[in-house]
Amino acid sequence: MLADLKKQVFEANLDLVKHGLVILTFGNVSGFDRKKGVMAIKPSGVSYAKLRPADMVLVDLEGKIVEGKLNPSSDTPAHLALYRAFQEIGGIAHAHSEYATAFAQAVKEIPCLGTTHADHFNGAVPVTRFLTAKEVKDDYEGNTGKVIVERFARLKPLEIPAALVAGHGPFCWGTTPAEAVKNNLALEKAAKVAVMTLLANPKIKGLPAYILRKHFLRKHGPQAYYGQKKGVRKHE
Repeated sequence: MLADLKKQVFEANLDLVKHGLVILTFGNVSGFDRKKGVMAIKPSGVSYAKLRPADMVLVDLEGKIVEGKLNPSSDTPAHLALYRAFQEIGGIAHAHSEYATAFAQAVKEIPCLGTTHADHFNGAVPVTRFLTAKEVKDDYEGNTGKVIVERFARLKPLEIPAALVAGHGPFCWGTTPAEAVKNNLALEKAAKVAVMTLLANPKIKGLPAYILRKHFLRKHGPQAYYGQKKGVRKHE
């Protein structure tokens, strides 16, 4: 069932390792088929080196296992909360990458200080509040997704496809599992460059809004002109 989705999610999970975004089993990627209402996600605690496409676990929007012999990622409820709230997304990546996680642990948003950031995120990458003791006790993973959704009440998920969970780490998303990992990689680069920039000039202010908007829209807006038109071969 959903062999193509399983393959996409499997490959995206391996890309976390390829890009140096995870160590050990500290991360996971999922993908969601909206027509069937089914999510594929990495199994819990399984080494990336031993992972196979068939190991991906299928669950429905309520978290019930539809197919798979292994336990799904412990972060499954958080992923499902995001899929329920953000109708535009089809993939989620969660990795404890160093620089983005440092911002999450510092409970600081990642400011947009330059065009490297603006090319991927239309503004600062937000950080959530800490979960309450009751939220942790009642449904830790589900409420992890809840605080992200809460933080995005006035934000557009596809314009800023990432969030930092306070004290925890980043969650990124996209229209596909591969795009979610790509956004995770971009987030880590933006976080690293932000740290270096703030060390070089602690008083630096954010990128002017008109430059931020220009860089974001030239790649992502309705009149985007970055890259090649479909069917046009890019010259080497």
